[in-house]
Amino acid sequence: MRELPKSLTSPSNGDAIDVEISENQLSRRAVLSGAGALALLGVAGCSQTLDLSALQLDGDTTGSIRPVRPSISVDRNITSPGVMYASVTDGGFTLPEVPYLKIKPEFRRQIVVDPTGEQPGTIVVHSQERLLYLVQPGGDAIRYGVGIGKEGFRWSGRANIQYGKEWPTWTPPAEMIARKPELVKWQGGQPGGLENPLGARALYIYQNGQDTGYRIHGSPEWWSIGQAMSSGCVRLINQDIIDLYSRVSKRNPIVVV
Repeated sequence: MRELPKSLTSPSNGDAIDVEISENQLSRRAVLSGAGALALLGVAGCSQTLDLSALQLDGDTTGSIRPVRPSISVDRNITSPGVMYASVTDGGFTLPEVPYLKIKPEFRRQIVVDPTGEQPGTIVVHSQERLLYLVQPGGDAIRYGVGIGKEGFRWSGRANIQYGKEWPTWTPPAEMIARKPELVKWQGGQPGGLENPLGARALYIYQNGQDTGYRIHGSPEWWSIGQAMSSGCVRLINQDIIDLYSRVSKRNPIVVV
């Protein structure tokens, strides 16, 4: 290795700067970083000893960049929107392709760093953000865009998913029929299907062993995601509720805020 000169002259003022560096202290990163450090010292225009420890350089020859946290996880069911929202046949029904470009990117299914602090397996619905999180192990969460109940029809609190159904029957409650008399034809239940308001799946929310009457369910109305227009339930794109349903088991905790 070439021996460093005993002194360097700053181009800014011509004053000599004495540098005391032993060969053992010098590393490749120190050489790369040293030019900037010497320039800063040259501004002071005084003779002083350069202390590399103050620069907090790596002791390794090449150094390394340490990530703040591990990368988010990878899931085979969370890929490109064109794949996730393609037409799919399920339970004898063919769901149409969702025009995902018309949906805001933040409302598309994706893996994110968990912002909730809840235990893995917990479903967290942020009504104001129109987002649902399924907390994963390792500090991640799967995030889905949702539609929520309009003002006066919302529910919040802590509860559990009691059970779920595929292509569920929808029975409008009496108060809904009173508001919309045309629904009387379904007072005995509307069979599951593409036009059913509950969509491809439904998760039933119970609190203290009692049915709250609220559901997390699919919807054929993909354009309602991000809106507050339902009668209180939390709705997802049909392709998203199929994915969420596959990840949820009985008694998953749910928090709606």
